[in-house]
Amino acid sequence: MSIKTLPTRLFSSSFNTTVMEQTYKRANEFRHRLYKIFGQGGYSFENYNVLNLCLGLLNVVLLIVAVALSANCAKIKKDSLQVYHSAALQLFSKLNDLCSNQSTGIEAEGTMQNYTKVKEQVHQLNLINDGYQRQLKALQAENTNLLANLSALGTSCSRCSSGWTHFNSSCYYFSPYEKKTWRDSRADCIRRGSDLVVIDNQQEQMFVSHTIEMMKLINTDVWNNGFWIGLTDMNVEGTWEWINNVTEVEPRYWIDGEPNDYHVGEDCAVAVYSADNPWKTRYDGGCQRHNIRWICEINAN
Repeated sequence: MSIKTLPTRLFSSSFNTTVMEQTYKRANEFRHRLYKIFGQGGYSFENYNVLNLCLGLLNVVLLIVAVALSANCAKIKKDSLQVYHSAALQLFSKLNDLCSNQSTGIEAEGTMQNYTKVKEQVHQLNLINDGYQRQLKALQAENTNLLANLSALGTSCSRCSSGWTHFNSSCYYFSPYEKKTWRDSRADCIRRGSDLVVIDNQQEQMFVSHTIEMMKLINTDVWNNGFWIGLTDMNVEGTWEWINNVTEVEPRYWIDGEPNDYHVGEDCAVAVYSADNPWKTRYDGGCQRHNIRWICEINAN
């Protein structure tokens, strides 16, 4: 019998009625037996007293039985209620455990979702931070270059006088408009504390050629856009020497067909810009017959 059906079975009215009916049935059987016993000798006053006494005892017995049954039923009812209450407590405890487990599961699921969301946010922040770090490195590199350029610019400004251009370790003066002979041009450079330019490497050749291009006059005549440089063959015809007594042995800088000494006394070199070939930028000219611009060079201080 289950706990759920036990209290109903114990406290149902039909069960109590059955017990009482059985008790009264047995009491009536006992009463009939008494009538038979006492009725055999005839119905007399003594018999009547004995019968009453027996019936009184029977009633007392029935009363005791009824009280005992009532007390027993109350005890059984109390025990059953305790059993039912204990079972109910166990059921409620299990129900609470289930609810608690469900809440814990829901909380765990929510915590996992929050963890995944936070993890994704951290990943995005790391990507953004990596981008910022790359930008920072690029800015730092650019800042380093700017500082280097600023330092070089400051050095250039401090090393070269106004009107002079700094390149590598030298300062250069390109005559803007004034024109002179080769000897007067050199005298002007010496007066400025320098001398006519000596081109002794490819980088300097490209620098001079590019600067001449930027300073071209409106007149497109090649001769009028030329500049005297410190290269001559005054000492030995055909042997070109720089003013620092270094012999020029590189023929590729001469324009095709130059130097040709076309006129007597074309002993001084002129630098021009050639759009066709930036390396072929020189020809020979009359040192004292032509007035053109010139280039001075001095070591940077």
